[in-house]
Amino acid sequence: MGDYWIVVIVSVIVVIGVLLLSLLTLSKGYGYKHSVDPHPDDDESDESQKKE
Repeated sequence: MGDYWIVVIVSVIVVIGVLLLSLLTLSKGYGYKHSVDPHPDDDESDESQKKE
């Protein structure tokens, strides 16, 4: 019966560890500042408006 409890405790520790690491990864991912390059068509339309 003792082996059963050791397996249960180790399994719970592993599950909690994976959960904490997943939450940490998600938190870092949402905290990352994403940047987007301007669309090439937007640049062309700005230039055509300046010429007029």
